[in-house]
Amino acid sequence: MSVKGKAAIVGIHEYEARFDPEASILSIEADCARDALEDAGLQKEDVDGLFSHRGFTLGQYLNLSPKHVDTTSVGGGSYEFFVAHAAAAIAAGQCEVALITYGSTNRSRGEQRGVVEPRLPWPDAVESIYGSQTLGLYALVAQRHMHEFGTTSEQLANIAVQTRQHASTNPFAVMRDPIEIEDVLNSRTVSTPLHLFDCCLVTDGGGAVIMTSAERAKDLKKKPIYVLGTGQAIAHSGLGDRDLTTIAAAQSGPRAFAEAGVTHDDIDIAMIYDSFTITVLTTLESLGFAPKGEGGRFVEGDTLSLKGKLPTNTDGGGLSSNHPGERGMFLLLEATRQLRHEREGNQVEDAKIAIAHGTGGSLSLRHSGGTIILGNEVP
Repeated sequence: MSVKGKAAIVGIHEYEARFDPEASILSIEADCARDALEDAGLQKEDVDGLFSHRGFTLGQYLNLSPKHVDTTSVGGGSYEFFVAHAAAAIAAGQCEVALITYGSTNRSRGEQRGVVEPRLPWPDAVESIYGSQTLGLYALVAQRHMHEFGTTSEQLANIAVQTRQHASTNPFAVMRDPIEIEDVLNSRTVSTPLHLFDCCLVTDGGGAVIMTSAERAKDLKKKPIYVLGTGQAIAHSGLGDRDLTTIAAAQSGPRAFAEAGVTHDDIDIAMIYDSFTITVLTTLESLGFAPKGEGGRFVEGDTLSLKGKLPTNTDGGGLSSNHPGERGMFLLLEATRQLRHEREGNQVEDAKIAIAHGTGGSLSLRHSGGTIILGNEVP
């Protein structure tokens, strides 16, 4: 069943704080849900579909009695999966108004991040018997890409530079001071070949999305942003099983493009999960924006800038704005703002179609890929 044009995003909210030691995960999600409903012109009582990692506790916290609940957990790509699932549930009549939420206090908790528990089932028991670090797993992908295709640290650094340029006009971004390629290369090496500025932030944060049917969306406060195409995938069951430089986006991307009936040239803006600069490069390749091995050349110059060929991560991304742990939610929020033409300072002129791709888990190991194509019209 195709969901093209059958459901729409009608309300959004992003938690503005990047550090909030007084907040809890549930309070962040509740605040975002309230304000997203206000954005949509709906009431809590209208919600009959709940999509959240904390479906049980959040439902009680908000005093909801949804008839459709989804607690999918595939890491940072979960929110693209949630949009796909919500669109399908709405199209099937299982719910009419879907609430998707996310909240995190990773920074204010001061929680140590990036270390994988060593006592895990296969294949970790063989591949990571002393534990592994997220940094190292992504550095493996970068090293392999450089070895196979000649990709350079300068090309990766340019992704961080262009992303920071976008963050410079986002008042809520953590890192707003402009940087140059040399600044990235001179930042300390954290896991060869990745430097500090190749890595995402660790922040608090949250967000919420409200979805409903295309028919009901026409009567609400804001311009509907229609779901045109969706794709979901998982990839890699172990370090030695697959090509490290081809990721789940190579499966989910074609599915989303086929359902949407659009081409790469139709995309006005890309929101790409940027846990690391190498994540952006391999995702753009796997989605088909650049041929395999040519992602480094694709991201040179101003390709990803507001005036470039493919404006990417226009809020400053996880590299410079915020990264509470699962950034797929914020890809959807920024894509919606752009398609509504509400993005002050960083608006892509006449944006009509956006792609959002979330990655969960860790490249090199098991990971998810969720691709959503959104439009402010249905082609």
